[in-house]
Amino acid sequence: MFTRPAYSEDLTANYMMLSKQLDALLTGETNAIANLSNASALLNQFFDQINWVGFYVMEDGELVLGPFQGLPACVRIPLSRGVCGAAATKQETVIVPDVHAYPGHIACDAASQSEIVVPIVKDGVLLGVLDIDSPIKNRFNEQDAEGLEQFIQVLIKHI
Repeated sequence: MFTRPAYSEDLTANYMMLSKQLDALLTGETNAIANLSNASALLNQFFDQINWVGFYVMEDGELVLGPFQGLPACVRIPLSRGVCGAAATKQETVIVPDVHAYPGHIACDAASQSEIVVPIVKDGVLLGVLDIDSPIKNRFNEQDAEGLEQFIQVLIKHI
């Protein structure tokens, strides 16, 4: 049973705790869909000021909607489109302070104002991306990028 701990003001420490929680939550389970589902639920509980969090997985050369928390979303994203496509193609985390200023942004939820997308790469192979949207501008920063990249490294052990 998951209970949300009291987080501190130290964002780095919070991300370390989040990654430990993820590892404990997923240990012993080998089903990737179950693990991605629990990872998205855990992130949804961790973050404030977000309106969508979830995964897109690689399938036949494009990103396909995976487990998520939030409103219904775009099902398929070509690698040539949007923030998710850019992060997947570059295999680098992309932070977008204002999605309306991002060329080619795919608007699945009109409430989204900012976004962070972290690629999921295992043994050099792109498995998908973690996508998080916020209804406020400038929600995500480099500390979030580093913390989420650490989170993804833990997740990779379980998918």
